Parts: sequence; C-alpha cells; structure tokens
Amino acid sequence: MATKKEKRLNISRQIKFKSALNGFEKLVEHIAAQKKDERAGLFVRKEDVIDYDKFYAAVQELFGPEVKNQDVKCFYRKLCNNPDAPMDWCEIFGYFSSEEDALASQLDEENLIFLVSRKQRVVISGSRRRDVIKCIVKIPQLDLLIAASQKGLITVFNSQMRVHTSTNVTDTSWITGCDYLAQLKRIVATTERTIIVWDYKAQGNSQESYFVIKPMDHCLLCVCVVSLPDHLCRDDILLGDDGGFVNKFTVNSDDFGLKQAKSKKKSQNQILDSKNFKSVKRKLHNDWVMKIRYISALNCFGSCSLDSVHSLVLESLKRLEDNLPVREFSMPRGANTFCYCVKANVIVTGGEDKVLRLWHPNISTKPVGKLVGHMFSITEIVTNEKDQLVISLSSAKVFRVWDIQTLSLLQVFHDSQGGPGDMQIYSMIYDANHGMLITGSSVIDMYPLTRMIQDTKQIPHTHEREINVMLYNKYFHQVLTICSESIIKVWELETGLQIYQILDPHGFNVELTSAAIDESGFLFATGAYNGKEGEAL
Repeated sequence: MATKKEKRLNISRQIKFKSALNGFEKLVEHIAAQKKDERAGLFVRKEDVIDYDKFYAAVQELFGPEVKNQDVKCFYRKLCNNPDAPMDWCEIFGYFSSEEDALASQLDEENLIFLVSRKQRVVISGSRRRDVIKCIVKIPQLDLLIAASQKGLITVFNSQMRVHTSTNVTDTSWITGCDYLAQLKRIVATTERTIIVWDYKAQGNSQESYFVIKPMDHCLLCVCVVSLPDHLCRDDILLGDDGGFVNKFTVNSDDFGLKQAKSKKKSQNQILDSKNFKSVKRKLHNDWVMKIRYISALNCFGSCSLDSVHSLVLESLKRLEDNLPVREFSMPRGANTFCYCVKANVIVTGGEDKVLRLWHPNISTKPVGKLVGHMFSITEIVTNEKDQLVISLSSAKVFRVWDIQTLSLLQVFHDSQGGPGDMQIYSMIYDANHGMLITGSSVIDMYPLTRMIQDTKQIPHTHEREINVMLYNKYFHQVLTICSESIIKVWELETGLQIYQILDPHGFNVELTSAAIDESGFLFATGAYNGKEGEAL
C-alpha cells in the first residue's frame, strides 16, 4: 500500500512540475515578446509590463522558495539582453546543461561583480624606485583619495583620479599608514617612529612643510582617526604598535595653526615633542597590532593582532584609560585584518588560517558563520554596503567576492599582472562613491562594478560632449539624451543598451537646446538655439 501511495504522490508531483514548467515557458515567451516590442519601439501597456520583481514573484509561485534570487536575476538579465537566445529552465535553479554552459555563465560579464577586463591602472609619478603604496584612504565627503607610499610620498587624488597635490616625507623610517583629520582638515601619516601631520591645502613653499611628532615608545604599525563630529577643532588619533599597545593621541588646531603662523621659515618642517600632547595607551595584545579602526555605528574601536588569544578587541575609547575587562575575540593564529558590515551587523575577520569568520559584535565566544576558500593567508577585507558584499584578498593576490546575506561565493579573480615588484598588494578599499575596488601595490589598480549592480553614481560615458537634455519615456522605459553636438540617443533603461541615435536632426552644426515627449510616448519634439522646432517618432 505504501508503495502505491508513493507512486501516486510521485505522479502528482510530476504533473504539478510539468504544469509549472508550462507556466514558466509562457512567462518567458511573454517577457521575450515584451522586450522585442520595446526594442522595436512599439507601445506596451504599463499593466502588461513584467519587471524583475513581478518575474521573481511569478517564478516563486511556480516553483516555490527553492529558487534563489541570484539565479533568477542572472536568468532575467540573460533574457532581457537577448530575447532570441535559447533558454533552459534548469538555469533558474543554478544548473546548466553542460560544463561549457556553466563556464560561459561564469565568464559572462553580466554575471560578474567586478569587471576585471576594465581594470584601470594609475602609476604615481615622483615615487622612488621600488616604492609601494602602503596605505589608501577615501574621504567620501570630499570625494578625495589619499595614497601614501612606503618611502614617503603622500598623494591626494581628486574624483577623476588626477593628482590634486602631493608631498615627500623625508624621514629615514618607512610610512606605515595614513588617515584624514576631519576636524583639522589635514592628513595624518605614521612612520615607524613618528607621526606626520600635513596641511595638504597649503600653497607655495608651505605645501612641502609638515609637522613631525616624536619620539614614540614603540614602532607604529597602523593608524586611524576617530570620527566624532561634535569635537570641533580637535581630532583623536588611534595608533597600533609592535608592542601590542593601542595609543590614543589628541591633537588640536592650536597645536599646529598658531605655531605655523609664528614660524619664520615656511618651508621648514617642525618637530613637536610627543610628551606635549594628551595621550593614553593600553596593552591589549601580546603581538603586533595589525589593523585598527574606529566603528562609528558601534561607538567603539576595534584592533586586531596575530595573537591567538587576544586576536580582536572591540571596545569603547574609555577602556583605554582603565584596566577593566574588554571584549576579546580569539581565533587560531590571530587576525591580519577585519571590517564591520553595518546592515548585516557582523564583524568579518581574516588571517593566517585562511578562514573568514563572521562575528556578532556582542558575542565573542563563537563566530556566527565561516567562509572557506582561500588557499593563502588573508591580508585585506572590505565591504560594499549597498550590495551587501564582502571582498577578501589573500597574499597570493586572489580576490574573493561574497554575498554577506547568503554567505555564498559570487566571484573569484586574480591579479596576474606585474613583475617582482608587484608581488604584494599592501592596501585595498572599496570606493562607494564610484563603485570601485581600489588596491595599492607598486601601482594603484581600480576594478569597476559591472552594470548588474553598478552604483547609480557611476555615470556611463554616453556622449563625447556635455549633455543638454535628458528625458524619461515611462511607456517604453527608455531614456532620451541630447548632447551639445546635436546627437540624439535613445537608451533602454533596464539594460543600458543604446537602441538608436539621430545625428544633426535640425541640420549640420545646429545645437539642440530642448526636447519633450508626448503623452503617448510615441513622439518627441525638439527645439534648437535658432528657434526652430522638430518632431520625430
């Protein structure tokens, strides 16, 4: 009896699945027809349009919650980009009919998070021979990027990655880190034995001058600035050293501004005694402090070390002034680096044991998740908060991109370029302003996000000249742009593909200054600087 029951159940399931497949095929045919009509410029009623949200809801209704958002999104993108291409229902579940199809899907640029083939490289002129970029810092509010080389070149780049200003630190010790003093509006850098404070906005000979704070008790390895907007004209600097100490230095505008005004020699670098600054320190680790960060969302700082017992410390700044117990996270062979994901509320750590661990900030006994895959020690970790991604880098220059919500691996790529001097990547950040992963070795490399999850601030280069007019056609989901060269272009909003263009609609060298789309979405009118009008379908 049980066998007959199972057979009936299996038959019922097969019938249900075949019905779901038929419904899925009709859904795909409907979207393919819709996309063809849109590309042909035909009218599609708004209520008939199936966008991704409707498509995902329909697929879940047909196949249940087993389908993953990532697989459905890849299928939908493929369908939108090429409605005539053959579609296999297996792909909706992440399966492919052959190994070649699977490989092709992985290599398809639409399925990649970072477009490695479009990598941009910046070589810093003026750096010394065999120099490397030791630290990169982004200043989001100013859209500036700071790069500090090991041998003393500090460079400030603007939003176009052109050199805004630079200075050479003539110190016998190597630079170990840098950051931005938001209140004092200066750049702080650390060498092995000194703290450098540089006014990057100074003009003339003063541009090359900076303040040197010394001596230091231990070799400084990392630095970060505490971002507290209520502290006017004052910044707190956190330092990690080779003795396992975390130091807090407080600097005021009076420490630099007034003394600089009294200085007769503008180009002379001034040495300040570290004992004249308010500072506290506490030994939190039994090994080198590898990374230190201030996490504003948690109102605390974090420091990590190669110490297997005191691998990560997460505490408020007050604990530096006393001997009360601190929150400690232990992991085998310690941690080289860590980062905090605000939306997911997890700390991600990585180190010599090649495992990424996810920790709840208030639970130090056990990680809430692990990500395994790196074959070499993990040296850097950054996050893309908008798309909930974690990017990890190993000492072998292998990048892995993870989905922090599903803990799934999305992309693996390797920096295979460069000679012996490029063997190590020393720094890595994610630039949310421009959707770029930026790394520093002997050069600066920038990996852009692909169109699939590209930040809206990353503007595609659509015209050679400035854009005079931009309109949205809500019926066809298209965007119309007109540049000062009088080139009209129409784009598909969903894919970013250009549908068609019109050159010099009012005649050669007649600049268009205005345009409007009628209520039906089928016609648009243009106006030129000479007062004449035009109309097009």
